[in-house]
Amino acid sequence: MASRGRGGGLGVVYRQKKKSSGGGAVSKKASSTTTKNKKSSTTFGSDVTQPKASSLDLKDDYDEQEEVLRQFDMNMAYGPCIGLTRLARWERANKLGLNPPEHIEGLLKEGKVGFECLWDGRV
Repeated sequence: MASRGRGGGLGVVYRQKKKSSGGGAVSKKASSTTTKNKKSSTTFGSDVTQPKASSLDLKDDYDEQEEVLRQFDMNMAYGPCIGLTRLARWERANKLGLNPPEHIEGLLKEGKVGFECLWDGRV
């Protein structure tokens, strides 16, 4: 077993050296030019401005009933929703004793809302 004295272990045997280019150090001017080019290349030719995420109002696309159904879709307590209609998922959850909300069934049986889950066609 090797001793742990003043020798320093492998650091002394395999001493690392810095790589140097034959001409000396790189000037700061050259490195700042490359960073400027990187910054400008991402926005070059882009006149379209993206709206901030907080400024989007997605609730205009659906009403309060659809919002309730989307919350039902997102709640995994009633099982997965992929590949099933909302009503079929509600009935399955009820059959399994998961106690889905009764008002969801009423909304679905009225027929005024979408029957497909939030993720239908996206996954």
